[in-house]
Amino acid sequence: MKTGLFFGSFNPIHIGHLAIANYVVEYTDLKQVWFIVSPQNPLKKRKGLLADYHRLALVREAIDGDLRFKVSDVEFKMPKPSYTIDTLVYLREQFPDREFAILLGADGLPTFHKWKNYEELVLTCTRYIYPRPGIDLKGLQNLDNCVFIDAPLIEISSTFIRESIKAGKNMHYFMNEKVYKYLKEMHFYE
Repeated sequence: MKTGLFFGSFNPIHIGHLAIANYVVEYTDLKQVWFIVSPQNPLKKRKGLLADYHRLALVREAIDGDLRFKVSDVEFKMPKPSYTIDTLVYLREQFPDREFAILLGADGLPTFHKWKNYEELVLTCTRYIYPRPGIDLKGLQNLDNCVFIDAPLIEISSTFIRESIKAGKNMHYFMNEKVYKYLKEMHFYE
């Protein structure tokens, strides 16, 4: 089964993440999307990052009951920081019947060359690229092993949500109801 791996901190998960995942399973040949909650992105700082188990719980709440989606804590058990190539090798060993692809926002392309063993990723794993604000995809269409998907441009980010909550704004409709309730009860990002 072709499965998309959606890596991220999901700090917090929001409707933009879910809309992209939904688009992918409905409009591409990927039949399932796995949300890989990353404990630490090696290219980002940990500042303001909720504990791993809270972010995992938030993704579980967001996708609850949708069999097209799965959440994974595989990187929690791996050395930190986590690297996509290592996770991919592990998942291929554990699930040899699956063909994995990487879901990647177009804003990740400019730094893709900084990823550990990025050349091997390009050769062995298809990247499904979705549009991101401010990234012009013209001239990028010839990248090796990339499928550019015509998903809607989502101009919501976890950073925007965190900053808005800190400023006292109501972000209720920017995330799943259960996710919003969890954040409010725990007073996260306030």
